[in-house]
Amino acid sequence: MIFGHGDDFYHLNNEIKINFSSNVWHQADLSGLKTFLHENFDSITHYPDPDAGALRRAIAAYYAIEEHAIMVTNGSITAFYLLAQAFSGKRSSILTPTFAEYEDACRLHHHQLTFISNHVPLSQINLKGEDLCWICNPNNPDGKVIPRETLLAFIATHPHTYFLIDQTYLAFTTEELVSPSDLTQYPNLILAQSISKAYNTPGIRIGYLLAHPTLIKKLNEFLIPWSVNALAIKTGEYILAHHHQFELPLLEWLKQTDDFIRQVNGINHLEVIPTQTTYFLIHLKKGNATELKKHLIEKEGILVRDASNFRGLNELYIRVSTQTPCENKALIKALSTRYATE
Repeated sequence: MIFGHGDDFYHLNNEIKINFSSNVWHQADLSGLKTFLHENFDSITHYPDPDAGALRRAIAAYYAIEEHAIMVTNGSITAFYLLAQAFSGKRSSILTPTFAEYEDACRLHHHQLTFISNHVPLSQINLKGEDLCWICNPNNPDGKVIPRETLLAFIATHPHTYFLIDQTYLAFTTEELVSPSDLTQYPNLILAQSISKAYNTPGIRIGYLLAHPTLIKKLNEFLIPWSVNALAIKTGEYILAHHHQFELPLLEWLKQTDDFIRQVNGINHLEVIPTQTTYFLIHLKKGNATELKKHLIEKEGILVRDASNFRGLNELYIRVSTQTPCENKALIKALSTRYATE
């Protein structure tokens, strides 16, 4: 899946003027972080903590939880592969459509896989005999959110199954989500989070797992020493200490998303799948995602996410993330022109 992700900006030959494929907060002010990293540049001349201990302690203080309940990784993807490795050969269920790396990690480590549509109510799902259940919440790519109480009730009814709840996109919804404080009551709960999406720093690669200390100890057996570099650790410490500098205007962004969705739904042959976040799927009732993506890149310099490689979707879906009102208007104009000629 290494070349299957949405933001393939890095290898395109065409000039991309507007990138709708990457669902990160696009207007974060990084000026303070730039100054801080410049001042701490010499940290690269020393080895960092083998297990990113300084950042782990900062995360523990931020959430008021014990540091032994935390494992810091080189992006949340590394955490997924470590979890799959620790449960090698076990049984995993994955709610789909969702982030493909869960499946890739499980297949690499010989899991027996079951796929469950996220349209099925949790109350109707029986996970008896399953070792792991992978749930992205808020979900990528459709922006669906499972309410906290509903999810915790589901976890409670399956005490012998571990639940990986990927909350990478927690900053992009107003819905109440599972909290690190819930770990004490639900020992089979594992939370995956990152310092990237809400801070526009995906290139620095910082992720972390929150879980019962016994499980974290087991996962640490597979952690490669020094896998999180010195500047990444410094970045994480700075963001946690100055998180108020990075507060995104979520209510305004969601309002812009509602306006954007209304305009997309007004175009013939397009239908937006309801979302509870700032990114969403568009169902193409004419044409296909590959052709539309190619057209938008070549004619408009606009990049969207071809969602056809998500299990449970097909060539009739693209995903976009709300950008600025001016940029959203540019995509609406391009889509309107495209479908007016078909």
